[in-house]
Amino acid sequence: MEETEARWYVAHTYSGYENKVKMDIEQNAVNNNLQDKILEVSVPMINVVERKEGKEKTVQKKMFPAYVLIHMVLNEQTWYIVRNTRGVTGFVGPGSKPVPLTEKEMMDMGLKAQSQDMSESLFSIGDTVDVTAGIMEGTTGIVKKINHSERTVTINIDMFGRETPVEISFDDVKKV
Repeated sequence: MEETEARWYVAHTYSGYENKVKMDIEQNAVNNNLQDKILEVSVPMINVVERKEGKEKTVQKKMFPAYVLIHMVLNEQTWYIVRNTRGVTGFVGPGSKPVPLTEKEMMDMGLKAQSQDMSESLFSIGDTVDVTAGIMEGTTGIVKKINHSERTVTINIDMFGRETPVEISFDDVKKV
């Protein structure tokens, strides 16, 4: 079970215990001097607009209720610490064997890849890009803004004789 590279794993928790599990894993990593093996524990959140009594309010909700994402080097010690944290019911994977997230799954969630942050190296402001999918497919634009956390670029395209800013996913554009 010994890994040498940190990867992202998913632990299943009791619903409502995600933040407590996150804090407990982080504290156990410190107590056992494993900060170099358990690098990050995350409970991904998403902004949702709710309507109550005719008023709109933006609230944060858990993207994956009852799951915690852990960036760690998998070995017997880190597996034991996570598995035996109160509120954790197990890892996502066959049996009790943790299976790391794939590069695509990580990119879809906006997580950094093991080797590098892919979004950091893909685009730069001023790059010319072609739109490869979606309603703007086939158009070309210049990158004006990059949002790494949302994995989007804002490009200016010529629409009705004017430059118009459009926000597009990293997956839907390619550098020219």
